Amino acid sequence: MIARSSVSPIPRTAFDAASARLKSFPILTITGPRQSGKTTLSRLLAPHLPYHSLEDPDTRAFVNEDPRGFLRQVEKGAILDEVQRCPNLFSYLQGVVDAEKRFGRFILTGSSQFDLIQSINQSLAGRTSVMTLLPFSLGELKSAGCAPSSVNELLFGGLFPPIHDRPVDPSVWLQDYVSTYLERDVRNILNIQDLAAFQRFVQLCAGRVGQLLNVSSLAADTGVTRVTANAWLSVLEASHLVFLTPPWFNNPSKRLIKTPKLYFVDPGLAGWLMGIRRLDHLFAHPQRGALFENWAMTELLKSQTNRGIKPRLHFLRDKEGHEIDAFVETAPRCFHAVEVKSGETVATDFFRGLDYWRDALQGESITPWVVYGGSAPQDRERGRVLPWSDLSPMLNAISGN
Repeated sequence: MIARSSVSPIPRTAFDAASARLKSFPILTITGPRQSGKTTLSRLLAPHLPYHSLEDPDTRAFVNEDPRGFLRQVEKGAILDEVQRCPNLFSYLQGVVDAEKRFGRFILTGSSQFDLIQSINQSLAGRTSVMTLLPFSLGELKSAGCAPSSVNELLFGGLFPPIHDRPVDPSVWLQDYVSTYLERDVRNILNIQDLAAFQRFVQLCAGRVGQLLNVSSLAADTGVTRVTANAWLSVLEASHLVFLTPPWFNNPSKRLIKTPKLYFVDPGLAGWLMGIRRLDHLFAHPQRGALFENWAMTELLKSQTNRGIKPRLHFLRDKEGHEIDAFVETAPRCFHAVEVKSGETVATDFFRGLDYWRDALQGESITPWVVYGGSAPQDRERGRVLPWSDLSPMLNAISGN
């Protein structure tokens, strides 16, 4: 894995969309998981604004005890990091931006949507634009000359920025990430007392990436109630650690699956939680294909969130098991259908689901793609085949570039 000096940050695709939003709103709010690069992006967007982290105990005490005094100190604008730590600030911030209507005045960042979005909806509706920043895309790493050289390296290390901008063992960094952020932050939101049960729940979630979500089964295997499992899953989702991909279905069809599928925001994180501690663990790991699918789904997700677009990512499956891994609507009745296979050789059955659904949905315009673990692109009648190392033709077509 090629490490890059943090003195020269890897350019983010989201910069252009975020910059445009900053010019059109008094406040830009950037959400995303811990360590996804929100602070770095904020400082690049507005290097002239002073920076304040509300993680700092002294700053947080100042904000909580005297919000008016704090905002007088930053009345010309500021970057306020991890702002969900001081939810009372939002109502005071509303008054400040209303008193002087000027665009690009504040950038807020937050790693938990649980309280952040509620506070924004109550106090800052119409005053802020909200974007989500996820870990690097493979395209961003390629542009910076530090992309992984193999599928296994990609899945093992994942795409969190610190793994790629400093010399660090991915397994060590992910271990610290889980103990410092996942177990501390997420656990504290709901005041979870049974750490062992919560750890077991998160590991079970990782073991089920790419599968239909079965909360009752997760709860039973963890040894908690279904209500508890739902609450824990909601917090993981609000903290941008997992995401649910909903199924696509149309009203006339009664035999389509209507349960979402579960994915992690980063394949390296999911792999670490599965017990993958070394690169060679991946070669024959039974979940390698699921992790590859997880990565491909995150690339599709990032291609939309980096443009400030609310994700339109679905999958398609009926009760007989005919499935398409990703189904993305780009215009009314126009879809891109994506099948993801980790194998290095293109096989005939790669196209089975694509063929079935093109016949079943003849009233829809469907562009078929196959993403695989090999190295050569192929243009076939049944669909265009892309190697894992370059998804840009598909992502550009989906995003309209």
